[in-house]
Amino acid sequence: MPYRDILKKQIRQLEIKSNKLVNEIFAGRYQSVFKGQGIEFAEVREYQIGDDFRIIDRNVTARYGKPYIKLFSEERELTIIFLIDVSLSQRTGSSDKLKSEVAAEVAAILAFSSLKNNDRIGMLTFTDRIEKVITPRKGKNNILRIIDEILTAKPLGVKTSILKVLKSINKIWRRKAVVFLISDFLDNNYEKDLIVTAKRHDLICINIEDKIENNLPEVGLVEMQDPETNRTVVLDTFTESKLFKLKSKVFKEERDIVFKRAQVDVINLNTNESYIKPLVKFFKKRRISTRLG
Repeated sequence: MPYRDILKKQIRQLEIKSNKLVNEIFAGRYQSVFKGQGIEFAEVREYQIGDDFRIIDRNVTARYGKPYIKLFSEERELTIIFLIDVSLSQRTGSSDKLKSEVAAEVAAILAFSSLKNNDRIGMLTFTDRIEKVITPRKGKNNILRIIDEILTAKPLGVKTSILKVLKSINKIWRRKAVVFLISDFLDNNYEKDLIVTAKRHDLICINIEDKIENNLPEVGLVEMQDPETNRTVVLDTFTESKLFKLKSKVFKEERDIVFKRAQVDVINLNTNESYIKPLVKFFKKRRISTRLG
């Protein structure tokens, strides 16, 4: 079967799977935790004792000879923008899924959830440069195009620059949007711009890891290659395992401090585990904070 036909089948299967999860789990949760950009006029009704006189509609009142007030409803329509890491480290995975495949599936679920709300969806893919920009639009075809781009990305860059994509979204899109930054965050020195983006937008960081990045198995001498630098080293896993684990732990702690300072919501995913529970947990947490806020 030609590659393009295989890809079409994969995207169709992903669409079916995502729609099933959206209908069964995520649609109602999505609408309950993301607010629109403001309020819009809905209708008028006669003034009642206790109503705020400041919202009296003078034109309608003059026309009918008795006071009427304006009623407003929340403007539900949103702009959703995915910032998708397509660097070479996303093409790794020690289970049956690559990080890039998990990213595509999670983006699909969130995008199809937003479809029911008639939201606009856009995307920036990035490495150490901006690879692809899809302008926010409505509709299923745009979502399928985004999924296709994630799965078939052929980036010019190889490394990860969170700083680059944050500066770009802050420059390109100045109106408030819901921004999902999906990456393995194997980068540094982006805290300042993360804070700026979080203040301007509703920013959610989705961190995708693989278990081998945190625990080096003790199997003797192993030749390892960094996909982003192309550097190859031979490690004695019996002696390096503990040091590797410690370095990984320190890196994650420092990264989590950056997230905390920026006051962003974080969803931690692993290629070796289901992403459904972490997503549900996020929506539950968001719903509680929305009610309290």
